[in-house]
Amino acid sequence: MTDVWERSWWGWGRADRALSDEECTALGAQLPGLPDAPLPVPRVAGLDLPAPRVAPPPALAHAVTDAPPDRAGHTYGKAYRDVVRALHGDLAAAPDLVAYPRAEQEIADLLDWAGEHRVAVVPYGAGSSVVGGTEYRPGDGDHAGVLSLDLSALGRVLEIDRASRAARVQAGVYGPALEEQLRPAGLTLRHFPQSFEFSTLGGWLATRAGGHYATLHTRIDDFVESLRVLTPVGVNESWRLPGSGAGPSPDRLFLGSEGTLGVITEAWMRLQARPVHKASTAVRFAGFATACEAVRAVAQSGLHPANCRLLDPGEAALSGAGKGEESVLVLGVESAHHPVDGRLAELVALARDHGGAPAADEVRAEDDAVGSWRRAFLRMPYLRDALARMSALTETFETACTWDRAAGLYEAVRTEVGAAVEKVTGAPGMVNCRFTHVYPDGPAMYFTVIAAGRRGSEVAMWDEVKTASLEVLARHRATVTHHHAVGRDHRPAYDRQRPDPFALALRAAKSALDPQGVLNPGVLLGD
Repeated sequence: MTDVWERSWWGWGRADRALSDEECTALGAQLPGLPDAPLPVPRVAGLDLPAPRVAPPPALAHAVTDAPPDRAGHTYGKAYRDVVRALHGDLAAAPDLVAYPRAEQEIADLLDWAGEHRVAVVPYGAGSSVVGGTEYRPGDGDHAGVLSLDLSALGRVLEIDRASRAARVQAGVYGPALEEQLRPAGLTLRHFPQSFEFSTLGGWLATRAGGHYATLHTRIDDFVESLRVLTPVGVNESWRLPGSGAGPSPDRLFLGSEGTLGVITEAWMRLQARPVHKASTAVRFAGFATACEAVRAVAQSGLHPANCRLLDPGEAALSGAGKGEESVLVLGVESAHHPVDGRLAELVALARDHGGAPAADEVRAEDDAVGSWRRAFLRMPYLRDALARMSALTETFETACTWDRAAGLYEAVRTEVGAAVEKVTGAPGMVNCRFTHVYPDGPAMYFTVIAAGRRGSEVAMWDEVKTASLEVLARHRATVTHHHAVGRDHRPAYDRQRPDPFALALRAAKSALDPQGVLNPGVLLGD
């Protein structure tokens, strides 16, 4: 029924790619103050799961299960605090049931049943949320039970319109399966978030995910032609249009709605030809401030590099792209139609004009620093889990602000979050930064925090650090999230960022579309 046994139920990705006990111990030895041995990974059979409080309707029993492996695998997302609680065997938040509908009508019937019996429904793509987006919590309302609605059985490309270069795709398709189905047509969505292998189209849409492109088409929003959404009061399906000025966009209402307004079941997505010309290189900077100026020039140049990731010295060292003494700018360009070496050379020249030192061979298919960064990028979640097993605090948070505030925000986060880490742990920690996406008017900053934690207190310690980070972001009027979504973890800060009249409109939409209040309660809005 599900691939839960092929994936780690407690941590990131595939279970067979998790670090061994010996590797965890060796990694933890690099951070003073950690225990000598990792937390053991609990066996699902030994978990103390609460008894299901509800039973599925007989007509839908074929699509619903209360099996412990399914319930355990659908309890949390993949945030640090999720991983730690799972490692400690805390599965109190496990859903009562998990559904794997194979048709829209089954989803509609499940929503009807849930509304009638006051059962909360948590739409579930692949569970890679790092903001509490898939975890029902006690304060989310007075519900008789919780149903995790897993859409992974709806994973097909249903139709390809070659003339318009678009495809109708079911929301449950995983990233690799989507690209594999598009490949025979020579087309690609080319949306590659870090979670690409373990996330779905529906999840990308519901969270407004950031993807492969560091400039121009940075978000999944840019590729949406139309959406089909099942709500408790009916089907919302927008027309396929290249653009429209007909009032507020119906698609915009559901993009980023995180399963609170409806269940996205299909989307027509804009595609492109697969790139055949690629080139990348790295440029080094003695100072982070000058590197920021170079990136701003690149973002405002109109050259639109596919990759434009700036790593501060700490992040460069962590990824193996540098030695911790310089900032590293990773640049990449690609095209399906024409060579790109000239465009990369223009970008390198811009960086050089702002104090950058490019590699001797400026235009090449793969620079050593670029390769190191890419490998570390894909491996990092597994290393995070290994450090979590050693009771380290190891988590990320991201934001975006305008260029005029970027330098001040960077320094404030490093100083104040660093101070919070030292207060909580009793020792200095690591606070690194990289730019994941850049715009003409500002960067998206992605911070990494690593420090020694205390076994048994990891979640409380991280929550204190997280609170400090949100305070810094709010004071600098930087967004609570650029691409990780709001979920439940970011709700307090989102409430401060969101304008009050918009909050009223969002509550009205929730009331109209989900009158029984069963769709992912606690996300975006309070009870």
